[in-house]
Amino acid sequence: MMNSKTQPMSAASSAIPYRWWALIALALAQFLVVLDASIVNIALPSLGAELHLDTTTLSWVITAYVLPFGGLLLLGGRLSDRYGHRRLFIAGVAGFANSGAWLLTSRAVQGASAALLAPAALALLTKLFMDPQDRAKALGIWGAVAGIGSAAGVLLGGVLTSSFGWPSVFFVNVPIGLLVIVATPLLIAKDKPGERASLDMPGAAAVTAGIVTLVFALSETERVGWTSPLTLTLAGVSVLLLAAFVFIERSAKNPLMPLGVFRNKSVLGDNLEMFLIGGATTGLFFALSVYMQQVLHYDAMKAGLTQLPLAGALVVIAGAVPALVKKLGTRRTLAASLLLLAAGLIWLSLAPSDASFAVHLLGPSIVIGIGLGGAFVAGTELSVHGVADSEAGMASGLVNTSQQIGGAIGLAVLATISSTRTRDLLSNGIAEPQALTSGFAWVFLGAAAFSIIGAVIVLKVVRPSLSRQNIDESITKRVRG
Repeated sequence: MMNSKTQPMSAASSAIPYRWWALIALALAQFLVVLDASIVNIALPSLGAELHLDTTTLSWVITAYVLPFGGLLLLGGRLSDRYGHRRLFIAGVAGFANSGAWLLTSRAVQGASAALLAPAALALLTKLFMDPQDRAKALGIWGAVAGIGSAAGVLLGGVLTSSFGWPSVFFVNVPIGLLVIVATPLLIAKDKPGERASLDMPGAAAVTAGIVTLVFALSETERVGWTSPLTLTLAGVSVLLLAAFVFIERSAKNPLMPLGVFRNKSVLGDNLEMFLIGGATTGLFFALSVYMQQVLHYDAMKAGLTQLPLAGALVVIAGAVPALVKKLGTRRTLAASLLLLAAGLIWLSLAPSDASFAVHLLGPSIVIGIGLGGAFVAGTELSVHGVADSEAGMASGLVNTSQQIGGAIGLAVLATISSTRTRDLLSNGIAEPQALTSGFAWVFLGAAAFSIIGAVIVLKVVRPSLSRQNIDESITKRVRG
């Protein structure tokens, strides 16, 4: 039963009109952000065949989106805190709905727009739902949408590519984006901008340049090797840029990322975990899409439809996760979900070059869906624990940054390992289907390793006392204080 101290907060939260309808608009925008990171995967073989791109180059179609997304998210969070979350949210959706003719440029613009949209959307959610129980439900929906978007992207990409050709996957944003732009001013009141403090542009430039240089260095290793002068030089420049970012943040008056936020063990553990799950999921959907079409010779439609069991399992488990969190705590639920995800990935790595969907792919897909659903929902709840409302945009930008940067770096590492493995087997006379299958198996195993490390970090870093009750009390104290 709710005590008298929380009643004013509940009344204030309940007084916000149309907040559950507003959540639909915010969730649609979040769905769009995640969808765009995965919808291209199914189209990649068709795109590569038409434009004559190899596997390593194809990975840059994904990287061109997640790099500016991850690199600019911290700045996007600060901008939303400064200029108003609703204003930046609408601006991000507007930029997101524009798809240009130039492939990589268009993807980069979409990624930069997502960097404005994502932190503003989560910050708006935390303001709309101030009651702990309602916020828990809203965050559960939010986390489920993030997971569903990854699986639905592959499914929708298959339908669109098969029906209208690969260019159609880049225009799906337009109708959804226009709907969100129209609905947002009607459902969400204009919020008050924050203080007009100076923006940390040097920090933004340093972290973005450092991440881009690192990903480019990792991508080049497949072509020139890990110990080549080019790889080592790029890696060295990246380290210097990221070290400069840390130095700037220590001395900046209004840092892009206050380093003190990592004293919160929940925030630290969740960001490390999100970094790893970003690498795992980006590598998974990239490799699985190409494997099904290049090795198993599925057409785009069939490859997309095979994701239905994964998406279905994710949806079902997402609805059950809040109850599990209440019973077991966020820490245990998240760690168990990551270990289940790892088990599904290891199982998937055993699929042969002549795999049957029912025998070799269906079981792993369901296990992966359950693990992803639990990880996304529990991870989303963890990301807002103990963060002041005035820094909600920064905090949400930070956790999204970790996920997207993890996706960019993880994909670069796993794609390089896969290509190297396949090339070595081909040079030793192994048939192409078996060589490709082995290369993709290494991606799945690498993604499983990321998930296991993430589970260990959650268990070792996040405090055992973090439970649903702790989260509710923390939110209550923060809102009242």
